[in-house]
Amino acid sequence: MSKVEDFLTADEEQEIVDAILESEKNTSGEIRVHIEPSSPLDHYVRAQEVFHLLKMDNTRESNGVLIYVAVEDKKFVICGDKGIDEVVPDDFWNSTKDLIQNSFKEGKFKEGIIRGILMAGEELKAHFPWKPNDTNELSNEVSKG
Repeated sequence: MSKVEDFLTADEEQEIVDAILESEKNTSGEIRVHIEPSSPLDHYVRAQEVFHLLKMDNTRESNGVLIYVAVEDKKFVICGDKGIDEVVPDDFWNSTKDLIQNSFKEGKFKEGIIRGILMAGEELKAHFPWKPNDTNELSNEVSKG
């Protein structure tokens, strides 16, 4: 088994998907999680590339949020599209990163990702509340590279 397959169990992945579903039911925003072994690129650059590959930059309100994890590199990035980036408090991305990182330091990877998802979901709900005509624009499944 690769480190990516060992990173989360199938049950843990389902808990992450459930957290995404829970967060997205109150917002038009889209949250994705992408896990891969490593990247030869700067991790922020790679996260931006994955953001585009997952079509997260094609949402109607530019309000996608990606949690990117490079397992073997022990690196992660949380980033958002311009719509969410323009309205969140200045310290939002760093405070969300710190929340995730604190769990990761304890080896609680699923918990860290879920905490990041829920925090992003609350911020998305505040700025992009769900409306009756909203549709789920992107998959909620954990993607892997």
